[in-house]
Amino acid sequence: MRAIKQQTLIFKSISELMYALGQPKPQHPLIALIRYDQAKANLEHAGKNFLIDFYKVSFKKNFKGQVRYGQGYYDFEEGGLAFLGPNQLVTMSGDEKVYNGYTLYFHADLIRNYQLGKNIQQYGFFSYAVSEALFLSEKEKEVLLGVFRSISSELDNNIDAFSQDVLVSQLELLLNHSNRFYNRQFITRKAVYSDLIYEMNTYLDGRFDADRSSSAGLPNVQEVADHLHVSVRYLTDLLKSLTGLNTRQHIHNKLIEKAKDSLSNSRLSIAEIAYQLGFEHPQSFSKLFKRFTHVSPNAYRQSFN
Repeated sequence: MRAIKQQTLIFKSISELMYALGQPKPQHPLIALIRYDQAKANLEHAGKNFLIDFYKVSFKKNFKGQVRYGQGYYDFEEGGLAFLGPNQLVTMSGDEKVYNGYTLYFHADLIRNYQLGKNIQQYGFFSYAVSEALFLSEKEKEVLLGVFRSISSELDNNIDAFSQDVLVSQLELLLNHSNRFYNRQFITRKAVYSDLIYEMNTYLDGRFDADRSSSAGLPNVQEVADHLHVSVRYLTDLLKSLTGLNTRQHIHNKLIEKAKDSLSNSRLSIAEIAYQLGFEHPQSFSKLFKRFTHVSPNAYRQSFN
């Protein structure tokens, strides 16, 4: 462990972190599970930033509130699951209510030589810069509690030649259940998420305003995500779940919509429309327009005459 500016604590090993949290030494060097009904959290470092070189999954049974995460917060509603990837910043809370349920830590070296090590980036919830926790029904909580108990039981056994295989398979089961439940959350909470899509479309409408686009260039995925205060991965997962399209496709669709308006309702040249939309080169605009509409901008305009 070392500190940056006396406020950020960096942990390269799980053992170091367990010591700092006042927890027993982990049974396995690459994975640790904390049950807060058996071991209370040491709040000596409350308010400090933690940077850990491994994965973290927190299962909170009943906590409702926010936990500082990077530049944003993890929002909890009556408990849920929260995910942290390696080298992401989290601030240790001083609220004892935060520390209920389970917290699981596992190092990338545990899964490196397994298929899970190759697929771990597919679990988008580890990369959310600003996120809400995975809300769980009572039935889903019981499913995940069963997995956590299985991991706890395996860690209580003596390490043998099969320990790592079993632990990795249990981790994969936990993450696959989480993937399923996240997808359900996107689907069942469309009313909430539709507000985010509305805000995105409103922003893009303003972004393609003639004066703004010509000076700022084309909007990109990172810019849109930053405006909405979510991460690129979170926004893409949400949009694909609800609409089947990713963020870049939404930007392109809005761009083509604006281009069609200009081509059909203005006397601007093709080059002027391209520059107005934020393109540096009219040829790039014409190529993109034809890829989406199967006709050139000029042919599209002529179809109105």
